[in-house]
Amino acid sequence: MARPSKCRCICSMPQVTEFLPRGAVPEAGESVVLQVDELEAIRLLDYRGFTQEQCAARMNISRATVARIYEEGRRKVAQALVEGRGLRIAVSYTHLTLPTN
Repeated sequence: MARPSKCRCICSMPQVTEFLPRGAVPEAGESVVLQVDELEAIRLLDYRGFTQEQCAARMNISRATVARIYEEGRRKVAQALVEGRGLRIAVSYTHLTLPTN
């Protein structure tokens, strides 16, 4: 039996949730779906320059989980770029918490 998922702290929800290549017509099922926690890992590690340990502490998950969701998120971004597909960010609040600062 798998362990239940921990809530992941997401600092901010994305303002834009879909990206399409210029001239592309959005069709159902064509876009690559990036989960919001994958976007948060990419944002913290690549954009903000955090280490995996700092990212894990910020998201309230283990470093191994950060590595796994980061790798999956980067794979999805690469797939969308290489295949010329849209990229949609799935905003789901099921296992997410927003900071209470």
